[in-house]
Amino acid sequence: MEEQDIKEKIIKGAEDLFMRYGIRSISMDDIARQLAVSKKTLYQHFADKDELVVLVSRSILHEKQKQYDAIRQSSRNSIEEMARLSVCMKSDMESINPTLLFDLQKFHPKAWSEWVSHKNEYMQEAIVNNLTQGIEAGYIRPGINPEILAIIRIELVQVAFNNEVFPHSRFKLPEVQEQLFDHFVYGIVTDKGRKLYEKYKTVNPQPLSVI
Repeated sequence: MEEQDIKEKIIKGAEDLFMRYGIRSISMDDIARQLAVSKKTLYQHFADKDELVVLVSRSILHEKQKQYDAIRQSSRNSIEEMARLSVCMKSDMESINPTLLFDLQKFHPKAWSEWVSHKNEYMQEAIVNNLTQGIEAGYIRPGINPEILAIIRIELVQVAFNNEVFPHSRFKLPEVQEQLFDHFVYGIVTDKGRKLYEKYKTVNPQPLSVI
């Protein structure tokens, strides 16, 4: 197996473990055991766990960006894009450990900065574009400030992971994210937009996974 293939295998294997169990609870020993490789092999490709977490984060964000870009480019309007993103997000949340973002923020600042850059640049721009198009089409209320609402939407995603706000023992992450998403959409749509959103939710639009 080529060296690059081994490195990609390790990144993918670590990603699967981090998504399932969180980051803090998974050691390099766990990763080596899961992938049936030696720790020596791990450290030949990664200086330490922190570097591996950074590269895993980049991989996840890159794949999510590809998926969201495909949804945006193939959606007929801003409301369809929102509805399909809602389905996509629900699917994502069912396979992610709710401690993931907390682990990144507290224990892996370099990887956390990757997430912060992603949300402040790519995510914010994508949401602003969606809202602007929705306003022009009459689906979104014209009085809103797209930049402010984009920031609010991003922070709503993040707060759902906060165990102090939504204790994991009481709340399921997919349900919290779905409720917050619907709350956000219903707060910004016109009556025309609301009817179209509910139509798309009824037919359960496909998320168009490209992963």
